[in-house]
Amino acid sequence: MANQQHMVRASWLYHVEGLTQAQIAERMLLTRRKVNELLAAALDQGIVRISFNSPLAENVELEADLRSRFGLQDVVIVPTPADPGQMHVVMGRASAMFLEQLIQASEPASLGVGWGATLRETVHHMAPANVPDVKVRSMMGGLTRGSEINTFEIVRRFAQVLNAQCHYLAAPIYADDPASRDTIVAQTVFQGLLKEAATVDISFLSVGDVTPQSLQVRYGLPPNTDIDQLVAAGAVGDLLGRYVDAEGRELDHPLNRQVISPELDDYRKIRTRIIASGGAHKRVILRACIEAGLATAIITDSDNAAWLLGRTP
Repeated sequence: MANQQHMVRASWLYHVEGLTQAQIAERMLLTRRKVNELLAAALDQGIVRISFNSPLAENVELEADLRSRFGLQDVVIVPTPADPGQMHVVMGRASAMFLEQLIQASEPASLGVGWGATLRETVHHMAPANVPDVKVRSMMGGLTRGSEINTFEIVRRFAQVLNAQCHYLAAPIYADDPASRDTIVAQTVFQGLLKEAATVDISFLSVGDVTPQSLQVRYGLPPNTDIDQLVAAGAVGDLLGRYVDAEGRELDHPLNRQVISPELDDYRKIRTRIIASGGAHKRVILRACIEAGLATAIITDSDNAAWLLGRTP
């Protein structure tokens, strides 16, 4: 508690009263290094949230052009960070602000979420809310081992920060084989859960690529899955664990008959479908989903936005 009080005090002096870090260090009897650490921790933990009343003009133009080109309802573009390792943090902050505003404005009855690092950072940066009537639902099965990016953990944290109801899709992302998957989803309880996942008011997902950077490739695929075979079959990435080609068409591949998530045709019926993904490795799968009409809103970085519009080499 004492350390949090130090963070709040240092942040107030810096952001509100306009003191320099040296002046704060002198007033609080700390070193400048300690003050710098407190300010960074306050930002990282969401104690301090930075927003801009005037977004970068070039990003506003990119947003408008992407909405027009692809018929999207909403587009949010963030500056591409100089350090690629900060991409999830930057994306998460922007996604948190967008989602907070959307929930406040549209008052949804239900929110469906997926998994991954961008969603983890989003919920980490969201301000606490109180919408106890909202149902937060898993859009897909989860990993069979613990992880902070797991579907089960993500949906729990969203429900917690919103003070909303939490509804799990208590199944693995992939069954052992298509026959096992059919047996699972034939059960009345899972039929109901998949139907409810496909009828949420807002879905908030990320997409996965087919490179080693993909968390799905590293952690989520069944044992002995040959990613090279998927690529050879035309896969450019996945949405809801379903691998698609460059046109956003679901592949005729056994893996797609093992996944426990809504069918893409059912998913398309969701009114507001947000996809948040940044980084060059997500470009092809992001374009595939946009061109196939799988998203009504996207959140991405400025380099990706320019690439989607054909404005980069």
